[in-house]
Amino acid sequence: MLQGKRGLAVLQQQQEQRKQLLREMCGDRVTSLDKEQILANMPKNKLKNLIVDDKHGIIYCYIPKVACTNWKRVLFVLKQTEPYQDPMNISGDVVQHPNTFKFLNSFPLPEMKARLEHYTKFLFVRDPFVRLISAYRDKFQKNNKYHYHKYACDMLRKYSNQSNPPKSADKAFALDIRPSFYNFIQYLLDPRTEKHRPFDEHWRQMHRLCHPCLIEYDFVGHQESLQEDAEHLLRILKLQDVIKFPPSYDNMTNASWVSDWFRVVPLEARRKLYKLYEMDFKLFGYGKPSTLLND
Repeated sequence: MLQGKRGLAVLQQQQEQRKQLLREMCGDRVTSLDKEQILANMPKNKLKNLIVDDKHGIIYCYIPKVACTNWKRVLFVLKQTEPYQDPMNISGDVVQHPNTFKFLNSFPLPEMKARLEHYTKFLFVRDPFVRLISAYRDKFQKNNKYHYHKYACDMLRKYSNQSNPPKSADKAFALDIRPSFYNFIQYLLDPRTEKHRPFDEHWRQMHRLCHPCLIEYDFVGHQESLQEDAEHLLRILKLQDVIKFPPSYDNMTNASWVSDWFRVVPLEARRKLYKLYEMDFKLFGYGKPSTLLND
């Protein structure tokens, strides 16, 4: 629990700093009129990560690999009647189903605008390079049939001298054949990748998923202070007494852990990768990883 008013004041100040940084980084490039125009012309699938809770007046932009399954659990429970059950009792499969939630892009434009104006809008972000490591571990180090067929086979053929990779994920997993972390980075940096298909949402840049220069978020949480930020947000939403955010135990990372992962990635590729994710670093207040870029 937060310790008294002083702790709360610090967290409120931190939120103001995060939101101020977004305002400064986005600048005056997009006026209110421009925002309306952009929203009206934006393809609906660009707003597919914005979950709407009409009951509590909440819009949550989920970013994969940033505690999004647990936030979806919370939002799923909030749709039910009180007393709310423990979010950890909800299966991850249930909250990943596309019909579980209402999304902003399902509403007509006037209703979208009204909700954006009046609802509390929040997102949670993460160090961009740590998020990439998490995506790689989850989707390519494990036996993941969908990602094997859609992405890993292509990576193995193009970057790992596997002209004829195993036909099934099961066989590849049994033979310990999988793209290396460097193969994954090569895939991200390859200009052919996005020409062929947009980045998967697990490694698409966070600002491209949530559009923080178009949507003025009321709360910006960080994975690095997840429990504290989640508690603070539930307090703002006046939900702290009726629901608890699930505890997280595996989010602690340190600089040496990240360095170990990037040791296999050549310096020039690291620098290109930073340029690819630079806007995420700058918008969300993550320092440039100089030790990785100056070796």
